[in-house]
Amino acid sequence: MNATPGFGLVERVRAIAPLIAGEAEDIERTRRLTPAVVSALIESGLYRALLPQSLGGAEAPIEIFMQMQEEIAKADASTAWCLGQCSVCAMIAASLDHHTANEIFNTAPGILAWGAIAHEARAVEGGYRVTARWDFASGSRQASWLGAHVRIVGADGTLRKNTDGSPEVRTILFPVASAVLHDVWQAIGLAGTGTDSYEVSDLFIPERFTAFRDVPSALVEKGPLYRIGTGSTFSLGFAAVSLGVARATLDAAIALSRAKHQSLAASAMRDNQAVQGLIGRTEGDLRAARAYLYATANAMWHDLCATGQFSPAHRSAVRLAATWTIHQSAKVVDAAYHMAGATAVFRSNPFERRFRDMHAIAQQIQARDTHYEDVGRRSWRATEVERR
Repeated sequence: MNATPGFGLVERVRAIAPLIAGEAEDIERTRRLTPAVVSALIESGLYRALLPQSLGGAEAPIEIFMQMQEEIAKADASTAWCLGQCSVCAMIAASLDHHTANEIFNTAPGILAWGAIAHEARAVEGGYRVTARWDFASGSRQASWLGAHVRIVGADGTLRKNTDGSPEVRTILFPVASAVLHDVWQAIGLAGTGTDSYEVSDLFIPERFTAFRDVPSALVEKGPLYRIGTGSTFSLGFAAVSLGVARATLDAAIALSRAKHQSLAASAMRDNQAVQGLIGRTEGDLRAARAYLYATANAMWHDLCATGQFSPAHRSAVRLAATWTIHQSAKVVDAAYHMAGATAVFRSNPFERRFRDMHAIAQQIQARDTHYEDVGRRSWRATEVERR
């Protein structure tokens, strides 16, 4: 077992970042991560960042994973998004028996992807049968295994319920060869993620290839990372991606301002006080968003390591910080895009793709405005309890 979980991951990312940046145009054009990028990610062990150490993974602390995502996003957002999706999916290994997890994640390439919660699976002897189609499977084109989150229908035809009355939801896992993938991801941004749909027909899933996701009592691995769960880890990872995109876009605008002369003006943009002020304010906004996100993650991680508990308060704090960070990052990208003027609209310059990527990120579930409502509702209820 590694003495320092996650050691060297960020350094490995920085080492392959030039390769990823050089492949970004082909990733955009083909709407897939290129073979060179996928090979580099695998060889660097980055898909195994959140896999348990007992399976040969890094089991990295959350801050290391966030830094990793942020650095890759500076080079290419689609690569960071796919890597983040598949890395978090690998956390399901913490709820599988060791033999099953080893079969999935230690048979090359050992990459798992899944889509949104939908549909039902029917309980049969020894497992489950399912016929369904799921959407939004980012990273599925690199995956060797696919997963799906399904409600369970018992032998009597009724939905199984948890003790609180909610439907029982299991994550089912199956080889990618068992599914048909549909090329449907024609989007304004994150074009290279291959966030496609996939379907299966009357597929039998053995019991051992199912798990309860984000249920602490079902965990086999006891490390603090797996107490956070996939939902909040997705939030922090994708918020870090937005920071990386914002950082790269603002840096490009600053570089442009050093050389570009504005129309009808003899002076460079860098000498324009309005541009200088905009850069300063935008830089402050980005640094504030990053500081808030990492401070929230670090405070949560400190408490989690000390108590072993990921509380509702932590979940709420993570959701708020991640949502706000994505929205602030979008504002930074908008400011940098407008600062660049007509230069920004040409595909040959580094603004147009990042602008589209950022606004695709801002439309994802992690950035929904309803998250503010959820946090506000919880805060209001907590205040009411204190008053009583």
